[in-house]
Amino acid sequence: MLSSLRRRYDNARDWLRRPADLIQANRTPFEVIHEQDIIRLRYYPPLTEAQITVDGQVLPVSRQRQKVPLVLVTPLAANTLLYDLFEERSLVRYLRARGFEVYLIDWGRPGRRHDSWSLETYFAEHLPALLERVRAHSGERRLALHGWSFGALFSYCYTALGNDPDIAALALIGAPGDYHANGALGVQYRRLSRQLRWLKRRTGRHVHQLPATLVRSPGWINALSFKLITPVSTLKSYVDLLRRLDDREYVSSHATNAAFLDDMYAYPGAVIQDIVRHLWTDNCVARGRLPMREARGDLQGVTVPTLLVTGRQDTIVTRECSLALRLQMPQAPITHHEVAGGHMGILGGSQAPRDNWPVVADWLIRQCDEGNAAEPARQAS
Repeated sequence: MLSSLRRRYDNARDWLRRPADLIQANRTPFEVIHEQDIIRLRYYPPLTEAQITVDGQVLPVSRQRQKVPLVLVTPLAANTLLYDLFEERSLVRYLRARGFEVYLIDWGRPGRRHDSWSLETYFAEHLPALLERVRAHSGERRLALHGWSFGALFSYCYTALGNDPDIAALALIGAPGDYHANGALGVQYRRLSRQLRWLKRRTGRHVHQLPATLVRSPGWINALSFKLITPVSTLKSYVDLLRRLDDREYVSSHATNAAFLDDMYAYPGAVIQDIVRHLWTDNCVARGRLPMREARGDLQGVTVPTLLVTGRQDTIVTRECSLALRLQMPQAPITHHEVAGGHMGILGGSQAPRDNWPVVADWLIRQCDEGNAAEPARQAS
């Protein structure tokens, strides 16, 4: 009894005062190969192990290098820990073990001086430059993009700009498309859209006329909003923590997940303006337009093979919201894969290593291999 109480006390103390000692995330070695303001471009070198353990199963580390490098395009607000959360549940380790040359874009923590950065800033200015850095480092022109959430939106918007013919495949995880067909949130977006359209007709005012610094969304608000979308799960996690305080492994797991959920970054003010006007009010992607002030690009012209992964319990980006991209990108060969899980779970949850990662990796390898086989024919013509 006393030993159990002592363990509970020690674990509670460390969880409250020394959480860094408990956090298991971000342990896979990487190199920062480029820095631009707050943005960091990471490269994950080949693993030194002969095998790794994923979801309790031994996975041999492939020594056959996939020719097409894979770029992980992360979202805004969320930090990058979910890509490397636990040693046995690390997406970057898994992809390296499958032979991919793995690069990851860390957008960084925006301060107030970044409030002028819009959605367009990310996918039309920063992303092209970063992909050229990947090409210079890898020596390969053809790249595959793996985007989650806003990272998925950035990936298909970049491709739709039509300036890069060397994108081999798009793996889009929880990709937002039709915001007005987004379940319960879609109902709220439609209501807000009607109200803001009425306001614009009556006053001629819209959100982009406000100073961007006034509408930025701080990181703590983003973290709270994420938790309030799934309040029962959030409450249950803390109840379970109290119940299992004597279990060091469980407390460490909870602290690691909390490191991701509690430390979210701000949305720059101009991003919030774009979200409110382009995505929530105008629902521009569902109308075939990119979230930009001046119309550019063409979703209809995207021909890149695309995988859409949706989660059955995802209330942030529903299946219907994501599958609307089928209508907007009719020339793209689109494959749909649905898995159990919410918006975070489909990328890095406990079931993702079994239900999602192998499907995505196998699909990417097939698409890139087929593209490599067709490349000599294209060059000859």
